[in-house]
Amino acid sequence: MSAQQLADRALLNLGRGLKESGYRFITPTPLTHERVYRRLATPLAMNMRDVFGWSMPFDNELLPEAFREELLQAGAIEKHDALWRSTVRWSSLDGLLFAHSPFPTVQADAVFFGPDSYRFAQVIEAHLQQRFEPLKRAVDIGCGAGVGALVVARARHDAEVLAVDINPRALRMTAVNAELAGLSNVSVYHSDVLASVEGEFDLIVANPPYMNDDGQRAYRHGGGALGEQLSVRIVSESIGRLALGGSLVLYTGVAMVAGADPFLKAVKPLLANDAYGWTYRELDPDVFGEELDKPGYEGVERIAVVALTVTRLR
Repeated sequence: MSAQQLADRALLNLGRGLKESGYRFITPTPLTHERVYRRLATPLAMNMRDVFGWSMPFDNELLPEAFREELLQAGAIEKHDALWRSTVRWSSLDGLLFAHSPFPTVQADAVFFGPDSYRFAQVIEAHLQQRFEPLKRAVDIGCGAGVGALVVARARHDAEVLAVDINPRALRMTAVNAELAGLSNVSVYHSDVLASVEGEFDLIVANPPYMNDDGQRAYRHGGGALGEQLSVRIVSESIGRLALGGSLVLYTGVAMVAGADPFLKAVKPLLANDAYGWTYRELDPDVFGEELDKPGYEGVERIAVVALTVTRLR
């Protein structure tokens, strides 16, 4: 095994140990995380949830020896003054456990997981409950920690599920998370949207970044004037790759300006062809309100999260 494979194997073993211990953590928004931190004079982990959920520094004696060894072998531990800190975080979603980046997600190649992940999973599950046709081939674009891919793969064991991303760290995390879940029908590929994968798909899912991020972090920066560019591009490049009866399920955020929806305005011309049927709805009218204080958002009145479903009819 290569050094990277050994590190990923150690991360997998750590995940297995956490599952066996009954570990569970629901990840809040970064703002809520900061508020919880501010309650503590000096954040110090007292249990596993503090270490692997709240990303708190910990005393070396807090963790079982096996967990410390796996962290070291995975290269997922760093010195924090006189203490230590895990550089991997673990979050629960409907019986699944996901490895992703720690709080705060400041790295350019950070792998994000948060409230959007839970909503994204719910949108996919709702779509699958309404789909009765066989699902042979699916892809999760910009897979991140692999939420979309794993939700589809678990619901449709006979489907070939691809997880694609431009971030190598995300692909490694997804591969570990899929193996931890016992899902052998997930494959990971380095791809810019669908550029590196061929053929048609019965289901395409995506939860792309939709912020205007100064640091242009891959998990967060959507491009364009207000973060909408990648979401529009995914619609444009995906609908032509749908098999007959196949669907694109896109979960994204939209910076609303003067009561208008710039994302919907941009994608409507792409969907004017009667070969496609589509639905669009706001899931939450107001998320990440703190972003409105940042440069570039002066004209934005709210950020909504939306779901667009496009189905190829003929």
